[in-house]
This record gives sequence, structure tokens and C-alpha cells, in this order.
Amino acid sequence: MDYRARVEGCLYGLALGDALGAPTEFMKYAAIVEKYGPMGPSEPSERVTDDTQMALAVGEALMSLANFRLAGPREWADALGREFLLWYASPDNNRAPGITCMQSLDRLKSGKPWRDATEPSSKGCGANMRVQPVGLLTDKHGFSVKKRAQLAQLQAAITHAHPTALAASELTAHAIHLLVAGLDPAELPQRLLSHAEAQVGVYHEETLGDLYEKAGASSGAAYINRGWNEVRHSMEKLQKALEKPDRDSDPGLKTGHGWTAEEALATALHCFLLFVDEPVMAIRRAAATGGDSDSIACIAGSLAGAHHGAEAWPQEWRQRVEYKDRIQKLADWY
Repeated sequence: MDYRARVEGCLYGLALGDALGAPTEFMKYAAIVEKYGPMGPSEPSERVTDDTQMALAVGEALMSLANFRLAGPREWADALGREFLLWYASPDNNRAPGITCMQSLDRLKSGKPWRDATEPSSKGCGANMRVQPVGLLTDKHGFSVKKRAQLAQLQAAITHAHPTALAASELTAHAIHLLVAGLDPAELPQRLLSHAEAQVGVYHEETLGDLYEKAGASSGAAYINRGWNEVRHSMEKLQKALEKPDRDSDPGLKTGHGWTAEEALATALHCFLLFVDEPVMAIRRAAATGGDSDSIACIAGSLAGAHHGAEAWPQEWRQRVEYKDRIQKLADWY
């Protein structure tokens, strides 16, 4: 399968998962089952949520860079801040956006530098439900593992500066990267755990500056290690859950209900790997979780699409998904 098909699969998958999980967000699992059945909604809703909107903002920030290959942290931050503020002010920003995102961007709009505008106590999944466009960047775009990690962490840090938000965003982008490169999904949990272990103590000062001080940490390493420790714990919970696969119960009971960034990734991976050869069932399972179901399904859809390509998703769904033109334009840019 070629790279282009995987890019389209990932981007359409995030939007379709988001649309499928939109009506079940905030619902308890029993209520979802009562209304939709044990596998949740069978058709995506007509509208996506802020998850897709913000993922498109990240992608469009990358597209806006005049010299993409040579751009660095300052240019990235300016572009991301600009696109996030366009989303913040958009009349379409009426999909119950995350409080942390809105408060951070309100401070950014007032003229504060992003390190002063961000929220250092939040590790909400708003940090990584939007990071997929970063994970799609490859060597041909001039992005190494390190450079992709820096950008993944930065896009999170502009609104969510808890170290776990940064680590989970990097790991989400890395999961997308590995799947687009053709990794066997069975190897994914261990590869992600190994990556997390290798990043302990790695603080990207050239990108994050003195963010660790604003978060109250004694050093960059102490700051980021807290995040990697929590992310590693989530990956270990995922591995344990997959030892006895259960396709019929709420996956969030074993890997978390997705309100935080590391749980959103773990449970999205859980749903994807339970239905690794059935991408539509993977996002239906993700939408039928008693937590932040749209974000879980958004990430699960991007994982499944990165693995299976665009053909993972029914043509009818792709044609009618909200923001189809923007999704396709971003896919064509890669």
C-alpha cells in the first residue's frame, strides 16, 4: 500500500471516528448500549467535533509555512498559534470545545507568549486528539524522529503544558508514523513502550524553552520524566488488557476512559487492536466507551486508517463527512 492511501485513510479515519463518537461523548456506557446497542452508533453523525477542527488547524498550520523544510520552533509556534486562534474565533467553534483549549487561547489572543498562555496543569486529550498531521510527516518532508517529536510536543504545549500531555502527543504521532511506515500492528504496543522508555530524560529545550520552570519542575528532565512515566504505565496497562482480549465490554474499563491524553491513546490503541482487521468495527467500539468517546474514536480511526488506507472507510461515509474538502486538500499536500 502506498503512502498516499495511508495518509487519506488516517485523515478520513480521524474525522469519521470523531463523527461516530460525537453523539456518545459524555454518555455512560449503559446509556450508550441502551440507545445504540453494544457496539454503539452504526453510522457517523453529520457533524464532527472540535477534535477534527483542531486536527485540521494543526495540518493547515503546517501547510501555511512558507519554507516548510527549513522552518523551526519559532515558525511552528507562530503558525500553530495563528491557526488555533482562527479556530477559536470561528463560528463553527460551537461543538463543546475543551475548556483548557479555550482558556489557553483566550490568553494567547490577549497577546501573551504561548509559554505564559498555556495551562501547565492540564493533560487532557485535547493535546493529542489533534496531532495526527504531525505523525504523517516523514523523511521526505525533512522530519526525523527527533524533529517530529519536537513538533508533536509543541502543538500540545501551546494549550496543554502538563508533561504527560506532551509525552502522549509525541507517542500518538509516533504510532501514526510507525503504521504509515507499514509496521505490523501486533508489534505496536511494544514498539511504543520501547520508544517511551528511550525518551526518559529527553527535554527539547530548543523547542520548549523554560516551560519546565513555569510548570514548577526543577529541570527539564524532571519535568518530562513525569510525563513519560505516566505514558509508560498506560502502555503497560494496554499490554495487560490485550493478554485477554475482550471485544464485548467497554474497553475503557481496562485502559481508561480517555479524559486524559495518555488514556485516550491507550484506549484508542485498545479498540484498534481488538478489531485490527475490521476498521469500521474498531471505531464503533471506540465510540461505545463510557468516556471521551469522540476523542477515543478519533484517534482509533486515524490509527486504523494509517494501517488500512482510505479503503478502510465506506465511500459513502468519505463523501459526506463534514469538512471533506479541507481533509482532502490536507491529504493532497502530503
